[in-house]
Amino acid sequence: MPDCKRFQNLGLATIRDKVMAGERLSREDGEMLFACPDPLAVGKLAHHVRTRMHGDTAFYVANRHVNHTNVCVNGCTFCAYQRETEGQQGAFRLSIQDVLDKLDAAPSAPREIHVVGGCHPTLSLTYFESLLAALQARWPEAVLKCFTAVEIAHFAKLEGISTRETLARLKGVGLNMLPGGGAEIFAPEIREQICPRKSDAEEWLRIHGEAHDLGIKTNCTMLFGHIESIAHRLDHLDQLRQLQDRTGGFVCFIPLPFLTENSKLHVPQPLTGLDELRTIAVSRLMLDNIPHIKAYWVMLTVKQAQTALFWGADDFDGTVVEEKIGHEAGATSQQGLTRSELNAMLRGCGLSPLERDSFFNPVAPRD
Repeated sequence: MPDCKRFQNLGLATIRDKVMAGERLSREDGEMLFACPDPLAVGKLAHHVRTRMHGDTAFYVANRHVNHTNVCVNGCTFCAYQRETEGQQGAFRLSIQDVLDKLDAAPSAPREIHVVGGCHPTLSLTYFESLLAALQARWPEAVLKCFTAVEIAHFAKLEGISTRETLARLKGVGLNMLPGGGAEIFAPEIREQICPRKSDAEEWLRIHGEAHDLGIKTNCTMLFGHIESIAHRLDHLDQLRQLQDRTGGFVCFIPLPFLTENSKLHVPQPLTGLDELRTIAVSRLMLDNIPHIKAYWVMLTVKQAQTALFWGADDFDGTVVEEKIGHEAGATSQQGLTRSELNAMLRGCGLSPLERDSFFNPVAPRD
């Protein structure tokens, strides 16, 4: 249990008492946690909550990421992945067979298939319906976690239908879950600078609410460490918390550190490792109604993700196999991890690894 006198000396006694009692923290509490001169104390509170919720379990999933295209109409200033046209150097678009071939090349059958990409100007909803149907036919037991809310909005616009109808059609051919990408930072004054053509916060939140209403669980994210303020981070977390109060449909929150390489966005003060860990810790403390916090090793690096498991995170993501978006932005992590590597990494931290499905149900290990 976190030492009472230590938090009293830091002016955090009331926050500590709230955490011990399981009471909700306010935005003002969040500001105090970000301003605290002793980040280890903040991490200790977050680890207490993580342990209360999940013990010493560290979750991971046998998943496979596929990025089907990097051609995108949005042109976000922070994005190193996007190409404007198919004729631009480095641009690609995968056929359905290309996607299947990539998945077939993985060392083992995935429990989760994660498909996201750019908002291509001409790829129709029919393409994505056919893709999901093909994936479901080939891997009927895998959870299809596909397409961000931004992609859903784009599909709907091209098709001339509502986002709710778009979600219903995709669910009808196999969509099980939405990933959490595209949230970035909800503040409109920040989005105007980093992603002015992308869905705004209201649309992103509405689409996730529609998904929840249709029985489609989702994840949620926050891209931090660029030009946003601490107040913007806390506002973002609070809006996620409010939607979760209404729907209960978020499974996991993924804090994503901004990677600067190949980005057009100038960042005056790049993130430190300690800021990454503090943000993960505050996220755990503020998001009392979202059960899981992910330490996304692809963007954090493996060692930082291991550390994050003691700063509030409980999930390590998974095998991944291939990832393009973070790596084009400068991620230095390897492309994939095996189950054996994940188990060894998590046991090496003194934690108990547990293979899960997309909804955090335990699953029997495979060879």
